[in-house]
Amino acid sequence: MNWLRGLRARLVITFVLVGGLSAVGAAGLTYHKARDNLLTGVQDRLLNDFRHRVLLLSRDVALPAGDEELALLAEDLEVGDREVYVVRDGAVPSDARITAELRADVLRRPELAWQRVTRDGVPYLVAGSRVMLRAGGAPSGITVYLVESLAQAASDEAAVLRAAQAAALPVVLLAVLAGLLAARGVLRPVADLDRAARRLGEGRLDIRLPVRGGDELARLAGRFNETAAALERSVGELREMEARSRRFVADVSHELRTPLAAATAVTDVLEAGADRLDADAGTAARLITAEIAQLGKLVDDLMEISRFDAGAAVLNLDEVDVGAAVAACLRSRGWSSTVTADLPPDIRVPLDPRRLDVIVANLVGNALRHGAPPVTVRVRATGRAVAVEVADHGPGLPADVLPHVFERFYKADTARARSEGSGLGLAIARENALLHGGDLTVAPGPGAVFTLTLPRNRPAVERPSAQGNLPTQEPPAGTAPPVDRP
Repeated sequence: MNWLRGLRARLVITFVLVGGLSAVGAAGLTYHKARDNLLTGVQDRLLNDFRHRVLLLSRDVALPAGDEELALLAEDLEVGDREVYVVRDGAVPSDARITAELRADVLRRPELAWQRVTRDGVPYLVAGSRVMLRAGGAPSGITVYLVESLAQAASDEAAVLRAAQAAALPVVLLAVLAGLLAARGVLRPVADLDRAARRLGEGRLDIRLPVRGGDELARLAGRFNETAAALERSVGELREMEARSRRFVADVSHELRTPLAAATAVTDVLEAGADRLDADAGTAARLITAEIAQLGKLVDDLMEISRFDAGAAVLNLDEVDVGAAVAACLRSRGWSSTVTADLPPDIRVPLDPRRLDVIVANLVGNALRHGAPPVTVRVRATGRAVAVEVADHGPGLPADVLPHVFERFYKADTARARSEGSGLGLAIARENALLHGGDLTVAPGPGAVFTLTLPRNRPAVERPSAQGNLPTQEPPAGTAPPVDRP
């Protein structure tokens, strides 16, 4: 029944109701008017003729009249199918169609009295009048009754009713046709607007509507075109600004790699000789070494983020035993003894092992740095997906922080100017999960529970390579992934 709620159905129903009510009202008025005119005309004609004939023929009746004179008068008054009864005042005619009410009315007043009665479905006009003497208008003692069939008038009335009904049907059909035409004229631009709005929502900002005429729908189409044009300009400007920002970050990160490489070599020398320097110089050497290392991680993270933004990040897929890969990640970082692992064997998934290592190292490093023991890593498989769950028993994340955990550079404590990490680790981890066609989510638990979900039975969809000169080299194999928590 949902189609009844549509604009087309409502327009058609409205037209049908208006047209139908108009047709029925007009037909009803026509029928009642024709009926009144038809019956009134027949009735007046019959009564006038009867009155005239009674006045004319009663002149020759000798008074007091006997039964023979009354019978002759009745015979003279009968015309066609007309039935006439002539009786003395107060006598009851033998015809049951002449009611007691009519007889009393005839005797009560000198003029002609009448009424309509129906017997066996046939209508009759019944009239009666007392015959008056010519001189002085005194009663003659004679009463004349008329019974006239109105069957023909009833037949004509039925014909008028059928004609009125027959005339109403085409009007209703015309109303349906008019409603459909009106709905088509109204709904075509509305449907065009619906399609255009849907395409605009899909990102086709160049969509425009044809403007026809000068009515409200044409003005609406014009307003839509103006809005779409303004939106296209605004989005174009935003995209251009975003592209410039991404190029700036990528270019700056790329340009920093060379001086950072030189600075890292110098800091290696400083760190090696820090123990031979005096206390202040050694502290300064160790501080600059740590800061250069932090800056190097930040540059690597920015390079990685720029690849995701430019669509240049690609997967090197391989059939990987997820449990074994997670165990290797923990073992390479010396976490095997501090993390409780539940890693069932032979759960194989097509994925990029380096990117899986980045995700797991980031999650476990965050749990060890910001959470509290025990830290657990579990691998679970279903028919469609594999889940890697990392949980700790620390204070957890506040409810207002959870929606923002994977945002870039987000810090739960806005007063904290800087942190040990770059603030990009979780954002990069989630981008890697999405690159595999999976997802990375967080939920409150005894501490914080991060769950990596990877599709099991379908290959990951690789992102297309970006055009341009953005750097695409990966971080060195020995570089530890960033570990961050807001």
